[in-house]
Amino acid sequence: MIGKVLLVDDDAAVREALAQTLELADITPITAGSFVAAKDRITSAFDGVILSDIRMPGRDGFHLLDYAQAQDPDLPVVLLTGEGDIPMAVNAMGKGAFGFLEKPCAPAELVGVLERALKTRMMVLENRKLRKLIEAGDPAARMIFGISQQSDLLRTQVRQVAQAEGDALVSGAQGTGISKVAEVIHLSSARSNAAFVKRAAAGLTGETLSQAIVEAGSGSLFIDGISHLSAQLQLALSEARNDPTGARIIAGNTLDLQAEVTAGRFNADLYYRLSALSVRIPGLAERPDDIPVMFRRYVDQAAEQAGLTAPDVTPDVIAGLMGREWPGNARALMSAAMRFVMGITDDVTPDGGLGLVDQMSIVEKTLLETALRRTAGQASAAAEALKLPRKTFYDKLSKYGIRPEDFRG
Repeated sequence: MIGKVLLVDDDAAVREALAQTLELADITPITAGSFVAAKDRITSAFDGVILSDIRMPGRDGFHLLDYAQAQDPDLPVVLLTGEGDIPMAVNAMGKGAFGFLEKPCAPAELVGVLERALKTRMMVLENRKLRKLIEAGDPAARMIFGISQQSDLLRTQVRQVAQAEGDALVSGAQGTGISKVAEVIHLSSARSNAAFVKRAAAGLTGETLSQAIVEAGSGSLFIDGISHLSAQLQLALSEARNDPTGARIIAGNTLDLQAEVTAGRFNADLYYRLSALSVRIPGLAERPDDIPVMFRRYVDQAAEQAGLTAPDVTPDVIAGLMGREWPGNARALMSAAMRFVMGITDDVTPDGGLGLVDQMSIVEKTLLETALRRTAGQASAAAEALKLPRKTFYDKLSKYGIRPEDFRG
């Protein structure tokens, strides 16, 4: 059998005839005489499609369609119509029905529509399964938070660098999570089952570096603050051959290494070796729309660690967060989340004792900018995403001095 069809029709003779047609086409029919009888089968996990008559006593086919879409918008429903029901069926298509057939319908036509619906359903379920596997087995999706384009790009770069062999460089401002991203690279690589060893460059000697490389084995050695490595060890690393069976070096850095090379403070050969595979972590100032998402995740984590109930993150809290510059980036936001969970909220309330109107203005301005950023400065698309009339949208842009062209390119 190539698939399942939940067949709903109150006419027993019609139901039996349709079931036989499906069986001859190698399709498994699951029959029901009413919506009530079919209801328990209609779930997001149902690995089939629905074929239902429109006119039935009690709950009709339109009610079934609405119910099915509420359970799973991607569950195909094909409706059977009588001679005078074509306008109704066309209306149902506008409401999301996969298709409709006029009774009596030719077996080939019936089977053809249902086979297309089944293929669509199988594709949807397979994609969902794949997404779950990716999220479960994708450290970048699990550990790097954010919904912005910058966060998506960061996750993509991490995966690409992880799959490549060779030493790598992770750079970013203070507090952006360089060590965490380095670990994600390791966990996303073929070396994930081997050790991940972390060492600070400052104070490393030839002996302690060698010991760390041995400890990492065939895994990864993360050297934080690579610019603080002594000139002698920089030279030693630059001349060391990249052994695929030995430890992979992942360097972390908060300085502009290219400028350090130009100034003669960092070994050029080592820089070019590391920068061939590099990841740059954007600061929160570059992706402000990630701040609410990241803060909520950090609040949940902090509450779990402290054994407390996570407090509500209200609009005024978000306004306070968005009103700050966060030079300490993710690390500072994480600390603020911990204090928030502990009831110390001074750093998540708007500066200067802003009133509700000012707080909401901060949130509104952020939402407008986020919408424009996601639509690459296309004002019409941004207005539609926010469900605002175009005139209202442009009035708000003018109010905050926001220009769509600043978000293009």
